[in-house]
Amino acid sequence: MTLRLLPPTLVNRIAAGEVVERPASAVKELVENAIDAKASRIEVTIADGGRTLISVEDDGIGMTAEELALAVERHATSKLPHDDLMDIHTLGFRGEALPSIGSVARLQIQSRRSGSDDAWKISVEGGAKGQIEPASLSRGTKVEVRELFYATPARLKFLKSANTETDHIVDVLERLALAHPRIGFKLMVEGGRKGFDLPSFQANEDEAEARRLRLGAVLGREVLDNVLPLEAQREGWRLSGLAGLPSFGRATTQGQYLFVNGRPVRDRLLLGALRGAYQDMMAHDRHAVVALFLDVPPSEVDVNVHPAKAEVRFRDPAFARGLIVSSIRAALQSAGHRTTSTASEQAFGAFRHEGARTSPGLLREGVYAQAPLGLGLPMHNSDAAPPLHDSSAMPTEIPPQLFARSQLFETYIVAQSRDGLVLVDQHAAHERLVFERLKAQLAEGSVRRQLLLVPEIVELDDASRLRLIEAAPELVRLGLVLEGFGSTAVLVRETPAYLGQTDVRALIHDLAEGMAEWGDLRQLENRLGDVVSRLACHGSVRAGRRLSLGEMDALLRAMEATPHSGQCGHGRPTWVELKRADIERLFGRR
Repeated sequence: MTLRLLPPTLVNRIAAGEVVERPASAVKELVENAIDAKASRIEVTIADGGRTLISVEDDGIGMTAEELALAVERHATSKLPHDDLMDIHTLGFRGEALPSIGSVARLQIQSRRSGSDDAWKISVEGGAKGQIEPASLSRGTKVEVRELFYATPARLKFLKSANTETDHIVDVLERLALAHPRIGFKLMVEGGRKGFDLPSFQANEDEAEARRLRLGAVLGREVLDNVLPLEAQREGWRLSGLAGLPSFGRATTQGQYLFVNGRPVRDRLLLGALRGAYQDMMAHDRHAVVALFLDVPPSEVDVNVHPAKAEVRFRDPAFARGLIVSSIRAALQSAGHRTTSTASEQAFGAFRHEGARTSPGLLREGVYAQAPLGLGLPMHNSDAAPPLHDSSAMPTEIPPQLFARSQLFETYIVAQSRDGLVLVDQHAAHERLVFERLKAQLAEGSVRRQLLLVPEIVELDDASRLRLIEAAPELVRLGLVLEGFGSTAVLVRETPAYLGQTDVRALIHDLAEGMAEWGDLRQLENRLGDVVSRLACHGSVRAGRRLSLGEMDALLRAMEATPHSGQCGHGRPTWVELKRADIERLFGRR
């Protein structure tokens, strides 16, 4: 076996395998080049999911004939003026994208330098570079990629359907569009599928507002009503953007947009920081909607650790994580008791009727108009508050607090606010209250415990029993004292005092199931929030329990004094509101 250098064509194809994984990768590289060229408008056209055609046209500064010839050579770039890989201020910098694409496709580039009267073009097919020729182009640069991977047909087998590949291209463009709201982006899809056209935001819009408007254009207007602005600066680092309310979570991470120095990334450190920031506020199968822009000194981050530039490496990863977690938590804290607006909108929509086409008294199929509160709904104690229809018995000015009026289905508290009707999920709301109190006690040292008069024996399978016994020293901090009892059970001696009378068997079984999901018990310290959440759930007022008006009002007062009471620990809203104006519209008063 003889040692030899690989031919340049094969080297380029190997590089293409790292840089151009799929059509979306090629789109990303070409659009980033257009952004670096100071384009104000970028138009992308694709066909067959990018297999047969990718066209990217911009109005940037363009290239001369000499620069165009260099652009398709490996490691040729204008973006490292000082040859310092730790001082990168652009999106593209490797100088591999165009030659890599040209080695596995039919590539043609047309360009016209700003201020020049001449335009030029060059073609590359399967790595073979053509001659520079005159072209007809008014300004900027236009890159056409046809028959992607024709020179490496094996790669075609790994591509998905045209619709799937188009979805990946849309995702790439949306992320770049979010990072650069001053640039207009247009996607045209040949074959009938609708693309999009995102106009640029004017220079008179400040950066935060431009990003907010672009986020609404990408994800929908409802997102703007359910995100919180955040801004933090520390030691030359700046974090800005929008963080979604916990009750506005989604089933996937598709709504999470992370940018480092304007570069879209999917970095494990940053994703982990997001999970930490929303811990205790969202269920583990829900994901927050966020658009975070982290701007750091170039010397503090290495963007050269991934061929596709999808990951970065921070000089101080703990500092980066801490900045994200603290900033998001501060934004959520400032939101007070706010919950997602869509919960109230859905509640209002459930009662919306269609005028004359609806039977008298019928608002929607299966939902009938009720008698006025206080008449149609019974109160549960003798000293009930005056009914809503009796205005003479009500104070002349209602304070901003909520006033309990009744209970629905022994699950929901009906309350009146200054300007609307509020429904409160009693279990979800009380779960947040218990959770916050348990957290506060834990922060003070340990949770106060209550001794069971008769220790509870709980039968378990062997694996669950061993997990609990192994974790017993840590569980003492949470107010739960247990020990092994024979070969098939555990003996529970004490429980957290704040849980009151609780179903110990159900609590232990639920905790054991959670530990089976979490895996390595050596990481239990990192899962204390999950344990506390499960304890809080078992110590909360259950759905189906009848409450007096006094108990309901006490719960409402506690909600007003408790942070994050707008959602339970699973991210579900604890209350929804129907504004007075909405109610009046239901009855044709507006």
